[in-house]
Amino acid sequence: MAAAELHLNVGISTISRQVKDLETRLGLTLCRRGRSGFALTAEGQRVYEETTRLLDATDSFLLGVDDIHRRMGGQLEIGIFDKTATNPAARIGEAIAMFADSAPEVSLQIRVSTISAIERKLIDGSLHVGIIPAHRNSESLAYDKLFDETMLLYCGENHPLFKGRHSALDWKALAEHKFTGLGYHSPNMEASQRAGLRRAATGLDQEAIAILILSGHFLGFLPDHYADVFEKSGRMRAIRPEVFRYGCDFVCVMRKSPAPARAAQAFRDCLVRAHAR
Repeated sequence: MAAAELHLNVGISTISRQVKDLETRLGLTLCRRGRSGFALTAEGQRVYEETTRLLDATDSFLLGVDDIHRRMGGQLEIGIFDKTATNPAARIGEAIAMFADSAPEVSLQIRVSTISAIERKLIDGSLHVGIIPAHRNSESLAYDKLFDETMLLYCGENHPLFKGRHSALDWKALAEHKFTGLGYHSPNMEASQRAGLRRAATGLDQEAIAILILSGHFLGFLPDHYADVFEKSGRMRAIRPEVFRYGCDFVCVMRKSPAPARAAQAFRDCLVRAHAR
């Protein structure tokens, strides 16, 4: 309640009364509150989820109405795979600046998420534009290549390979060591399966993979631009980067049908133009 008071700039007593009124109108107890703390009931969690879906649908409705009026407005939901900001090939910031100048009335909301979650939300309409590593195409989605990324194999400073010589290492020898990788279909999963690496730990984003590598127990692939800070501080080492590597392309993804609103199309055009430079 205190957090809501700051966010809404409304007194706690007013918020409490409004919550109580809502519970009365719905005929449900939405939350437990008192000295023991605050928690949603099972019914409250369900109402929260349904409300979130309603608000997402409302945003899509507003974008659609704005499209009818030939005016770009409303809220544009964008999903981006994590750890792209440090990639020197990524020009997403330039694209956002370009779009903000051309569509000042559109409110941008950016979420960082997994590849599969972004694809799923694009298909169900809760995201309008996605920026993800290309892996497999869906018939429901349209793709535009933007930039690329180099993935290298790393070990932590406490790993047996950290101080050794790597010139004799090959893919077969790596199979003797524990590997960590992303736990869903991705270029990371494809590369590790192709190489026959033995996955012993799973992460759902690049940050999780980095933490597992830093433990010294696992090998793992990371973007070279992201791992650079760990390498320079002596906490990670790339293993035979000329051999143990793969590249992946990042793409802009949008739903094919129904046709995206003008704001989504305009943002896609800004992304393509920024990366064409």
